[in-house]
Amino acid sequence: MPVCPKCLKYFRTARGVTFHRAQPRAVCNVRDDRDTELVSAAAAPANERVNHEVDDALLPPSPPEFQPMDLDPDPAWEGGENWHSISPSISIAADSLGRVLVTFPRASEIFEGGETFLTRFELDPYSVCRHLVPFYPFANLDDWRVANFLLTSGLSMRALDEFLSLEATKNMPLSFWTAKDLCAQAELLPSGPRWKFQIVPTTHPTREPIQLYFRDALDCVEALFNHPFFADKMDFTPFRLFTTAERLHKIPEGATICGIILSSDKTNITNMCGSKVAHPLLISLANIKMKVRNKGCSHAFLLLALMPIPQFIHPVRRMCGVLEEHLFHQCLDIVLEPLKQAARLGRMMSDPVGNLRYCFTHLVSYIVDTPEARMLACVCGNTSLVTTAMYKDFGDPHRHPSRTAATTLAQLASIECDVLDVDQYFAACERFRLNGVSHPFWRDWPLAEPSKFLTPESLHEWHRQFWDHDVRWCKHTLGATELDFRFSIIPRITGIAHFPNGITKLKQVGGRAQRDIQRYIVVVIAGAADADVVIAIRALMEFRYYSQATTITSITRDKIRASLQEFHDHKDAIIQNGHRRGEKTKQVLRHWHIPKLELMQSVAPSIERVGSILQWSADTTEHAHIKVIKDPASTTNNHSYDTQICWSLDRSEKCRLFDTALALRGSTSEPTSMQQLGRETNDSDSESSERDKDRSVLDGIWTSKRKTTSFFDVAARLSVSPPDSVPRPLRTFIAGSTTIHLNYDPSLKRVPIDIVAERFKLPDLRGALGDYLNREGNVTQNFHTFGGQRRSPPDVHLPFKELHVWYKVRLQQKAYHDPSDIASTFTVHAHPPDCLLKYGRYDAAIMNVDDQWQWPSSGLQGHAIVHVHLIMCPVLPRGSSGVNRFSDHFLIYAQRFDIVPQGNSSVERTTGLHVLKKAMRASGSELGEVFPLDQLRSYAHVVLRFGRKADNRLTSTNCIHSSPSFFLNKYFKKDFFYAIS
Repeated sequence: MPVCPKCLKYFRTARGVTFHRAQPRAVCNVRDDRDTELVSAAAAPANERVNHEVDDALLPPSPPEFQPMDLDPDPAWEGGENWHSISPSISIAADSLGRVLVTFPRASEIFEGGETFLTRFELDPYSVCRHLVPFYPFANLDDWRVANFLLTSGLSMRALDEFLSLEATKNMPLSFWTAKDLCAQAELLPSGPRWKFQIVPTTHPTREPIQLYFRDALDCVEALFNHPFFADKMDFTPFRLFTTAERLHKIPEGATICGIILSSDKTNITNMCGSKVAHPLLISLANIKMKVRNKGCSHAFLLLALMPIPQFIHPVRRMCGVLEEHLFHQCLDIVLEPLKQAARLGRMMSDPVGNLRYCFTHLVSYIVDTPEARMLACVCGNTSLVTTAMYKDFGDPHRHPSRTAATTLAQLASIECDVLDVDQYFAACERFRLNGVSHPFWRDWPLAEPSKFLTPESLHEWHRQFWDHDVRWCKHTLGATELDFRFSIIPRITGIAHFPNGITKLKQVGGRAQRDIQRYIVVVIAGAADADVVIAIRALMEFRYYSQATTITSITRDKIRASLQEFHDHKDAIIQNGHRRGEKTKQVLRHWHIPKLELMQSVAPSIERVGSILQWSADTTEHAHIKVIKDPASTTNNHSYDTQICWSLDRSEKCRLFDTALALRGSTSEPTSMQQLGRETNDSDSESSERDKDRSVLDGIWTSKRKTTSFFDVAARLSVSPPDSVPRPLRTFIAGSTTIHLNYDPSLKRVPIDIVAERFKLPDLRGALGDYLNREGNVTQNFHTFGGQRRSPPDVHLPFKELHVWYKVRLQQKAYHDPSDIASTFTVHAHPPDCLLKYGRYDAAIMNVDDQWQWPSSGLQGHAIVHVHLIMCPVLPRGSSGVNRFSDHFLIYAQRFDIVPQGNSSVERTTGLHVLKKAMRASGSELGEVFPLDQLRSYAHVVLRFGRKADNRLTSTNCIHSSPSFFLNKYFKKDFFYAIS
């Protein structure tokens, strides 16, 4: 039974403990205002690490490799009658790298009496029936599988009836024969958070009654908090990670902080006609690790409510908007009231392994687009939603003071007119630049500050600002025709969008297309635009890339600020050259009234408070809208959308939960295995096997069915396989931090060397192979470098006569900031000329030439930029016996690019890019050598320098062949950008 941790009194339920501890005069009451004071240590140096989760992000206790550090804080402080002296409540440990992990042992205490997912499953009213029939209300496993497929297939009721009426279906031993019977049986399954319905009263008339569909917010939070899938993907103890200790914040003693994430945005239900719109409110937990929460397949965002979209009756159209905003806050008050109560008093909740924790629900982030964020902050248009800046201040190169909740509430309190007189009240609010909402939803939510929980959002703020402004400036700079032509001849990258018809005529440009355009915009405008204009565009690009890092140090934070300041230092050139113009008037605009530009000033402060901005992107919530709104709406009869969406979503969630429970119950006979799930212990091999089995079951249900191929795992399996079980040499292997993968079958088999040289137009191939063999000597070396003069004659004798040839090789790396994540796979092509490709297709790559330096941590130090022209493997002569050590190696023929110094810098000042030229021999031929394939480390995107005007004879296939000077485009991939910047 749950027990109070202070007075040891037993209660029947965890909710009883919550109510007991929430009594104001209870001796064991723990209030949110009774915080544990945390010490201030030395200020962090410039290379401190800012946690990439939220400021109150959670992490299990410090790992064993961290050693305790001595810290002598003041153990007492002045306070009221409830305050008393306690011992220090933080733990600081250091690892071998000198990093400091600060944890809070007194935070997130655990108590007995909690419930696991399976325990709650057994509390269902029909659990007795399931002891007799495990699949009740379905007859057997096959019956359940068919029902689960149909219920989650997205088919309409009519389509389900048609399927069930088929003769083949009637021969199946099913327990249901109509869609109505199927849905009725689904209602008997254990439910998640239940839906509620309420008519919201309004003070002004509407065309239809205001209907609010919502779920209990605390039930949704507890459903996420208790979910077994998140057992090892959720943090409970607050932490911060630095290279030395710095000032720390306050947390409630013994409490677990449940960081609440909300998101709302209108989304279209009907695609072609009807204009039906839904306004979903989503909820998630910041405790769930960012890389898990940001995956749409994890279902980490739950639909909390369907906000009403009213039609007010008022003679003034603007007042209808004010009434809609007032109603939105009123509905938020209804839906979020349980979270506000839990933020004040706390709530006992069970974690995934069955421990009770005393949780406080504080609002960490509200993910919205800019117009809705302004509505939530209760400010009018042309006013900053997080600072005191007005529209005339949006172009200032500094951040204005924050608009605090206290300031907004004080301004609202000073308005004395009647709130029900919407016209007069709105007029009174205008002098404060407020939107007329009298009771913001956040007014009584402890610690809720709009300037903090309205976190910067990359999709609507940065990428949309790029398309609406940066691209338009470039269009006015180069002209639409020249801009489109330059985009059309950019060398293609496999897996990334190419724009053969340019970008100026694109329609319905989404976030993905905007990000793809960003990869090329700097190299496209270089040389044609004024230098200061290029610098301004490039500075904003660097600002976006640095701000999207998953882990941000103080060095990165300073680069973010410096990039934004560099833009402000050069932005006047955009106006002076007439590139900033009105969309309709086409007249030059001589101001910077861009709200999203002003919001960029809040990015660095927000990172310091809540960590990486990438975790608050609307990309995840926009994808969630498909699963929780659009897919359920597609199964309706186009009437009463809200009701049918709730029914459909409820059935889908019941199916997933029931499937999870059945899988877990079938995967282990001991319920204690759920207690072990997600814990770091030294258990026996059998217990570890049970946990792995549970994890495999959960991953099969709650992760995407489309897995990203990890060539690292493939290479690891092949490396330990028996010698005769797989062909040698291995087609997939690890080289440094990169996995290299070749197709099993070569593109050309057993081709004579001279024919290969002729087909690939490499007259010195035989001599290059001879030099390679001379450098190898009797012992195979690890690294080769570019030599000087060719020493082997063109007709040198080689121990092999034929080659296997591949036209492409795939390179896969780990994510730059998180080596546990797999980054995108890039393909390096080495295709010879043919009837379609006159000059062939040869891609550039980064090659390691010094084993003292490792990619990507060393950047270009110890590496060369090469053009890969041939991928090959020597072949033993037919009928020969024995082993030839050269036939066990994959080789490449690569030509080198030299970096052209730019004064005292290695990069060009305007673009921030390395300028390249082809390395040449004294004879005038291009410098090329043969290297082992395992020296490749990364794909590289080399783009020609267009100059003032691009040659109209250029195409995407001949531009590299015909150009004397190039850029190394670091913007094609963020991890590449971080590596060489």
